[in-house]
Amino acid sequence: MTPSHTPRTVLILGANGRIGAAATAAFAAAGWRVLAQARRPIAALPAGAQAVPLPLDDPAGLATAAAGADALFYAVNPLYTRWAEELLPTARGAMDLASRLGARFLLPGNVYNYGRELPAQLNDHTPERGDTPKAQLRIELEAELAERARRGDLRSLVLRAGDFFGVGRGGWLDLAIAKDLPRGRLVYPGPLDRPHAWAYLPDLATAFTALAEQPDLPDALRLNFPGHTLTGAELLAALEQAATDLGLQPPPGGWRHGDFPWRLIRLAGWVWPMGRALAEMAYLWERPHALSSEAFEARCPTLRSTPIDAALRHTLIDLGLAPAPKARPAWA
Repeated sequence: MTPSHTPRTVLILGANGRIGAAATAAFAAAGWRVLAQARRPIAALPAGAQAVPLPLDDPAGLATAAAGADALFYAVNPLYTRWAEELLPTARGAMDLASRLGARFLLPGNVYNYGRELPAQLNDHTPERGDTPKAQLRIELEAELAERARRGDLRSLVLRAGDFFGVGRGGWLDLAIAKDLPRGRLVYPGPLDRPHAWAYLPDLATAFTALAEQPDLPDALRLNFPGHTLTGAELLAALEQAATDLGLQPPPGGWRHGDFPWRLIRLAGWVWPMGRALAEMAYLWERPHALSSEAFEARCPTLRSTPIDAALRHTLIDLGLAPAPKARPAWA
């Protein structure tokens, strides 16, 4: 008789969010047993996943529900205006839970750590010179992961990525850039000639599963996820083509392009906390930047990003900004 194979288990904290939903799907597709924690009920879960309807402030209950978990995926993201109060305390609670479980802590990172003067090419050796409050919080968070690994208390993996797109709402692509696409208008938050790093969430989540399955990871590992790098002009052209491919026709005279109202956002920031939070990070649209990682390529040599045209088509359909293509009859 062949002994049965027990799948590895991952606890996903914040499974109702965009990266949490992407991770739930990717780990389930890779054959993991997925425990999906969320504050709100989850509408649908893939086969191999089950809901854990417990709050983050119930570590004892979560530890019981996820006993034996191999990994903890941290997909919790406090409100942008509450980072100073909530980001580190919430993450530390999750670190403590991962230590209690003996699970590796998986963290999606971002490019904030490099600061306002970030170089155009961000690689495995780029120094972190974060000079904004949010950058300093992210640097402190990752430094604590490294310190806990040094003490032998926690194993971790940080996979740093550009701006997210795909899988649900809540990002720059749907809230600003393509919001008015069905009316023939696109908006870009910066100069059209600056390269900008993007990460298609299904690809990023798949990269996490590939890395989490490797037995030789160091106790504290930080890698860059290359994803896609596009200038503003390239992204808008790709969006226009994806929309056309899906049957959306440009208005008479062609697609219209607009600028993001940063001036108004900054003025509103005097009384609107979210405006201040957005304006603090506006430099990322001014500074060209791309992510690369020899270490990631060495560990995941066969992983390839979804072609940008296909990724954008899937994203527009998922957002309801373009119709899904009609299925061809079987006899066609």
